[in-house]
Amino acid sequence: MSTKHAKPNFSHAQVVETVKRLFRLTPSEIRSLPSYDDQNLYVAPIEGGEYILKIMNSEDSKNRSMIEMQTYAMTFLHQNGLPAQTALPTASGQLMSLEEIDCGYGRQKYLVRLLTYLPGTTISKVPLTPQLLYETGKMAARMDQILQEMKHPNLEVLQREKFIWSLSNVPCLEAYISILDGDPLEEVVKSVIHEYKTFVIDKRSNFRRCMNHGDFNDLNVLVQPDERGGHRISGILDFGDMNSGYYIYELAIAVMYMMTEHPEPIEVGGPVLAGWESVLPLNEAEKDCLYVLVLSRFCQSLVLARHAVTLHPENAEYLMISSKRGVHILHQLWELGKEQVEKAWFQSAAQFSDKP
Repeated sequence: MSTKHAKPNFSHAQVVETVKRLFRLTPSEIRSLPSYDDQNLYVAPIEGGEYILKIMNSEDSKNRSMIEMQTYAMTFLHQNGLPAQTALPTASGQLMSLEEIDCGYGRQKYLVRLLTYLPGTTISKVPLTPQLLYETGKMAARMDQILQEMKHPNLEVLQREKFIWSLSNVPCLEAYISILDGDPLEEVVKSVIHEYKTFVIDKRSNFRRCMNHGDFNDLNVLVQPDERGGHRISGILDFGDMNSGYYIYELAIAVMYMMTEHPEPIEVGGPVLAGWESVLPLNEAEKDCLYVLVLSRFCQSLVLARHAVTLHPENAEYLMISSKRGVHILHQLWELGKEQVEKAWFQSAAQFSDKP
């Protein structure tokens, strides 16, 4: 079955029936929300409250223990004071239900959850002030610290050794490089993979292990206006890329995605790093690898997006969101070089930390 047919497409009537039967709620408003391979719907029932109905694609629905683990992680963060969604139990007390429905591709099974709605707008839509970038770094570090405390019988499902988006698997990008055939980007990507293999792999034994959210990006962080005229973080979304990794990976991922939304990308690293280190100061090996890891994430994002477009040309606009500026930023980072970029980041972080 193609992944295209794995994406659910419940009709309005099927959504109403499912919500009524599973959750004893009557939707008064339903609207579709963007998603790549699941179906996400905003649901406001006449009984009150606001929810997101998340219908997992039929492929991911086969891995119930993984979805259970992600749902548990969200609840665990919420219980520890972080703004994550929680799942509403069904009438029979379950946090998810496997529904067999025909929504255009024959009868298939889809895991359905009703998640709490988090107010706010994505961080991609507001000015990334140094203070907001600092809060982003701080939130990412607190999140991973809390996730590391998690106890669950299914924790091992997050090992995900072959997960292509893990920063442990940067060398696996070599299998996809042919997609860049002749593109000037190809040389940079090959060089970054070489740097990763010669520089990062040896130092990984000194990185501190943890559970990573794995996709702390500009579309997965929600913000709301604060009383000082700025913004505060009001939501962390999408735990689908959770995997066992290292603290430094989460920081590199956060820096990379915030750079794609900033008019002066190099200026992003300092405040995010300062926020992160206010919770979890880096050790020498982690500091030494941050530059190469940020570039590695750019390579993953750009190469895997191109690959996904060949599979799903109809979804090219959504898939290429971070590519638009990413290519330019990756070239800029590579040309400036490790020494200059690190100097900018670490000096700026030190100044930020010195502020009262």
